[in-house]
Amino acid sequence: MPIYQLTDTVSMPLSNLAEPDGLLAVGGDLSTERLILAYENGIFPWYKADQPILWWSPPKRMILYPHLLRVSKSLEKSIEKGGFELRIDENFIQVMQLCGKTKRKNQDGTWVTQEMIDAYDHLHQMGFAHSFEIWKNDELVGGLYGISLGRAFFGESMFSTVTDASKVALFHLHAFAVENDFKFIDCQLHTSHLESLGAREIDREQYLQELAETLAYPDLKGSWTID
Repeated sequence: MPIYQLTDTVSMPLSNLAEPDGLLAVGGDLSTERLILAYENGIFPWYKADQPILWWSPPKRMILYPHLLRVSKSLEKSIEKGGFELRIDENFIQVMQLCGKTKRKNQDGTWVTQEMIDAYDHLHQMGFAHSFEIWKNDELVGGLYGISLGRAFFGESMFSTVTDASKVALFHLHAFAVENDFKFIDCQLHTSHLESLGAREIDREQYLQELAETLAYPDLKGSWTID
């Protein structure tokens, strides 16, 4: 199948026209309108600073359903006694910056570019993008960010500078999803780490069907708070 070249017109090809590896289109921009259209159609941007914007719709999608997060005894101990504090939507840009700067195993470079930070911060200002932040001794030590549409959360990236901090952030996101009747947390691509926490893969057709169902609900826009 061809890889589609996007123009200035805000549009997206059908998700199921992607290449076997999930690459669907190249080019376009990261405008709010295009990003929301992409997520509504099961598509997300993922590219490095020296590449054009690449748009993906993988044949398999990693999903975490409400109530299915696996909390190990060690994670449970970290949540209860680790001295972590949860904050939501207070330091969105800093979370994105740390997601980009924190070194990871077997990963060379980052895709959280300044262009991405600017685009997602605009979504944050509009109430679509959110950060779950884990603080310890008044220092940001872990967190994640993503987009919320309908009753779905599209996780983009997470980071941790101390043991279990990103897992604690995911725990609190999952608890928020359960409390607010979210249908799923989209983790995008498979990792053994996510699988160990209870996420599982579904195929694109099932994902798009479930996505359409959750988008029928109103968006939970605005700055999220802790009850």
